[in-house]
Amino acid sequence: MEDAESKERIEETVRTILEGSNMDEMTESKIRKQASTHLGLDLSQPPLKAFVKQVVQAFLDEKQRQPEPEADHNKPEYDDDGDLIICKLSERRRVTVQDFRGKTLVSIREYYRKDGKELPTSKGISLTEEQWSAFKKNVPAIEKAIKKMQSGNI
Repeated sequence: MEDAESKERIEETVRTILEGSNMDEMTESKIRKQASTHLGLDLSQPPLKAFVKQVVQAFLDEKQRQPEPEADHNKPEYDDDGDLIICKLSERRRVTVQDFRGKTLVSIREYYRKDGKELPTSKGISLTEEQWSAFKKNVPAIEKAIKKMQSGNI
């Protein structure tokens, strides 16, 4: 394993697992086991175990050095249509909550700029409160399926 390519694959896999994990529930042992399964390698051998520990510690150190985003959580942000912006998923995608004909909708949508305004495209989805509840209830199953797919077990 000592070659640089193998170490790079291990580090990339461990970091991917770390980035997709709830750090309150994750342990180094769980990370090592997931990475072992994903890579088809026994990472419990002393030199590999030490390397995984080093990658985990470096990741945690980096996260600790990153400043918390300075968002004023008391001041809501609204888009140009007056819809409440919950979060920005990327430069062009965002989640908003809006009132449409008396119904509350959660919208996950792409936006574009025109004449200095951010405008919604037809690319996206708007969910009623009931649909949002059903989606939210199934998030753990979605996360489980993602982890299975990432580990190659699907």
